Amino acid sequence: MEIKCKKIVGGRAKGNLLLSKKPINFLGMVNTQSGEITNTSNGFERQNLKGKILVFPNSIGSSVGAYTIYSLKSNNVAPNGIICTNNVDITTASGCAISNIPLAFIDSQRYNDLVNCIEIAGTNKEMEITLDTEEGKIIID
Repeated sequence: MEIKCKKIVGGRAKGNLLLSKKPINFLGMVNTQSGEITNTSNGFERQNLKGKILVFPNSIGSSVGAYTIYSLKSNNVAPNGIICTNNVDITTASGCAISNIPLAFIDSQRYNDLVNCIEIAGTNKEMEITLDTEEGKIIID
């Protein structure tokens, strides 16, 4: 399946899908050394960002979150790509830009299409997707 997206930060990335229906505070919820999400209030149950395609509404918290994204990348534990579903906030956009992490936005209809794919597959832990912001598409394998 293919879903259209809007490019925010260019690039192409592949990885297993990691979906959160809630915003993330990168500074307060993520261990920059391991890539582990340490606050389980998002339902991640100590998931790791490394190598994933993170799909979430937007980030919350201070602008230091951009540096947190950069720290994740510097420590080789960052997500391979990020897709925002609510809005693309300056923290996520600047963090991805300085870290060369592809970033895209999808509207509510395309988000629903993605969630429907997950429900049909029955899981999001093993669903590999390709994020190609240069072509403006998300490919679900």
